[in-house]
Amino acid sequence: MINYKEQNKNILQSQIVTALNDRLRKYGIGGRIVMTQGIAALQQTEIYDIVQAIRSFDSFTEENDPHAEHDFGFVQIAQHSVFWKIDYYDESLSMHSPDKADPNVTVRVMTIMLADEY
Repeated sequence: MINYKEQNKNILQSQIVTALNDRLRKYGIGGRIVMTQGIAALQQTEIYDIVQAIRSFDSFTEENDPHAEHDFGFVQIAQHSVFWKIDYYDESLSMHSPDKADPNVTVRVMTIMLADEY
């Protein structure tokens, strides 16, 4: 028997996670954004272009976003292949979050990296 209440709860949680991830990715709100050494070594104009491309990315598909949470992506900027990944930590940043849909117990960390650093 299908448990519609549980199914609806899971859909709602996924939508909340997606909205929180988009808020961090697009506006830098609700978490931390870090970059790897490879990204940090680029020219400031290149970093700016990469961040702008990540902010405006909207090509999420079932293939590249199977959980529909907008927590990972890829952009090509000039000769740079760039990934970003959002991870969910507890408030101490020492363990995974107990509930990634709850911003009161979750610190989102978006890491921006060159593809060859992944």
